[in-house]
Order: sequence, then structure tokens, then C-alpha cells
Amino acid sequence: MAASPLASAPVMAAYRYCEAVTALQARNFSYGIRLLPEAKRLGMSALYALARRVDDIGDGDLPAERKAEQLLRTRELLDEIRAGAVSEDDTDPIKVALADAARRFPIPLGGFDELIDGVEMDLKGAEYRTFEDLKVYCRCVAGSIGRLSLGVYGCEDPKLGAEYADTLGLALQLTNILRDLREDAVNGRTYLPTEDLVRFGCEQGFALSEPPVGADFTGLIAFEAERAQRAFEEGLRLLPMLDRRSRACTAAMAGIYHRLLGRIAADPGSVLRGRVSLPGWEKAYVALSGLAGGRS
Repeated sequence: MAASPLASAPVMAAYRYCEAVTALQARNFSYGIRLLPEAKRLGMSALYALARRVDDIGDGDLPAERKAEQLLRTRELLDEIRAGAVSEDDTDPIKVALADAARRFPIPLGGFDELIDGVEMDLKGAEYRTFEDLKVYCRCVAGSIGRLSLGVYGCEDPKLGAEYADTLGLALQLTNILRDLREDAVNGRTYLPTEDLVRFGCEQGFALSEPPVGADFTGLIAFEAERAQRAFEEGLRLLPMLDRRSRACTAAMAGIYHRLLGRIAADPGSVLRGRVSLPGWEKAYVALSGLAGGRS
């Protein structure tokens, strides 16, 4: 990475750390982020690195009270950034990089507070009785990332763009929920709405590698996949509102998840046998298609 005249050596080192976190822990995300020009790529890496930290707190093995403490400290970190109180020699590289990114771009940092709200829902064992309940959670843990990203990308119509970003986040999170159905069940989590589980006879859950006896599991997955597909179609209206490189980045990330959704819809039982994924070559193809103007 070439040194930027707008960033000191400590700040660039902080950005390098965030880029390493993104490349190592967010392979789907990193395929799109590589398509951005340097300043936006650095800003997005800083966004992702803090989002990854919040997710890791929620998914880690610490007791709930320790997780709550760490989430509170993350909120305090955001307050420091908002107050412009982060020095370049701070020992937390993510804080340093995000503080610099927030000076360069109009990033709506409140999106991180929403992300933390979503993780706290998980810690409290929140259940989602209706789809409307689940949409609130998805807005927190996925729509928030889309709205944060728009602060870096820029958008012709920020208000409408934020609505589309929320809907695209819903599509991505629904795909995640379907992909991780078995893994979440083993960990005692169920994200699909209770009303849907009852409708398709799947109240027993998905802790086994076979569908619940007598359940219309295929019907459930088809129903949820169609719901996610509609959200993709609505959310992808965001693309024409972005500049070419930001559009390519978004199209690449969305395209990878859209293809995952297609695999799940074609073989519903796959989500009970293991995590559905795409090979690296296919992710790279989707990213290049996004750069060329394709949507998936």
C-alpha cells in the first residue's frame, strides 16, 4: 500500500492492521472491498474491523457479564471518536483508523451503536415471534453496516439510499440465517420467526442433520429464500445511486450472498449438513462481474 500524504505513519499502520483483519476474517467482504480506491478501501477496512470486534464479543466464550462490559467499552470508544479525542499514538489500532476515517468521511457512527444493540439482543436470548420482530434485529446487525458503508461510498440520495441499504442488509442477514441454521441451533439460537416455524411444523428446531419428523422443511426454506430474494431485488436498487467503484464493491458482496441463497434454495437440506459456501474462484468471478457492471 502506498503511503498517503493525508495520513501519518501511525495512522497508516493502524489502517494496515484493519486491512489485515478484513483479509483474514472477512473473505466474502474483502472480495468487494478490494475494488475500492485507496481512501475508501482504508475507510471500509476500519469499519469492518470494529464490526468484527463487536461480533467476536458476542460470539466469544466469555461470561455474559464480561461481554456486556466489553460492549460498553466499545460504546465508550465510539464516544471518544465522536468527541475527536483519539490520538494517533493510541494503542488501539482500530480506534485510530476509525477516528481517521470518521474525519475523512461522513460516517454515521450511530450505526455501530445499533450493531451493539443487536449483539445485546443475542446476549439476552431474544426470540423473534414475527418477521417484523426479526427485521428489527436484522436492521441492527446488518442494515447498520450498509448505512455505515454509505458514509464512505457517498450516495446520490442519502435518505433513499439508507432505506435500500437496510433492505439489502436484510437480504444478506436472512441468507446468513439460512446458511447457519444448524450451527445456530446447536448453539441454542433460533432466528427464524416463531410464526414461520409453527406454520411449517418446524418448532422442534434444527439440532439434527435431518429435518424434524413430519415437518415441511423444504417449504420453510423455500418461503424464507423467496423472502430474501425479494429483499435482494429491492435492496439492489441502491446500486445505480453509487459511483462505479462503490457500486462494484456492493455488487460483489451482495452477489456472493445472492449466489449462496441460490444454492440453499436449490438444495434446502444442505443447510443441515454443513455450512454452504462458494469456492474462491467463484467469489473472484462475482467480484470481477461487479466491476464490469454485473449484479451477481
